[in-house]
Amino acid sequence: MDQPDLTPLQAVRARIARAATIAGRKATDVELIAISKTHPPERIMPLIEEGQRVFGENRVQEAQGKWPALVEAHADVKLHLVGQLQSNKAEDAVRLFDCIHSLDRPSLVSALGKAMDKAGRQVPCFVQVNIGEEEQKGGCAIADVPALLASAREAQIPVIGLMCVPPAGIESAPFFALLAKIAADNGLDQLSMGMSDDFETAVMLGATHVRVGSALFGARD
Repeated sequence: MDQPDLTPLQAVRARIARAATIAGRKATDVELIAISKTHPPERIMPLIEEGQRVFGENRVQEAQGKWPALVEAHADVKLHLVGQLQSNKAEDAVRLFDCIHSLDRPSLVSALGKAMDKAGRQVPCFVQVNIGEEEQKGGCAIADVPALLASAREAQIPVIGLMCVPPAGIESAPFFALLAKIAADNGLDQLSMGMSDDFETAVMLGATHVRVGSALFGARD
């Protein structure tokens, strides 16, 4: 239970630290990504002032509208793309983001490889896995992960780990454990998994990056 005298950021960090301790890990092994999608700069600035430096956005166009000025004022802020990426937005994404969590198909491998070559900028990427095999969700099929990783490496895209969004409304732990196994089987040690409702479970199962929005900003309008 969160302590009432803590700010939302302090409370989330404390919960991450507790979960990490239970798992025999260090809190510093887990990167907190504050998901700022739909929130205006005036909602984001208090977190920056409190020391949060890594933020996540779902859409390239929205990020283009609000983040250049914020980053100019705070050069150490890092911006992650956590939503689906259209191939025709690859160049914009490579210019704007410091990490991309949604590499999930061969056409995007091609687009990102070309965009990184053109920009002279290698942006670390997570391969998004459709861990619950849900038709309506983005993500690479589990069986296709090795082939997609191979093509990404051939395109000289720096793939650093795997990302997933488990099915809603059911226990997420088995899906996190499965993602960790797939990552280990493919020689990857970074895991982007866990959101406001389940990030502590994700931390205990090996998450290196958790994507937390409502627990920091409150419910979106």
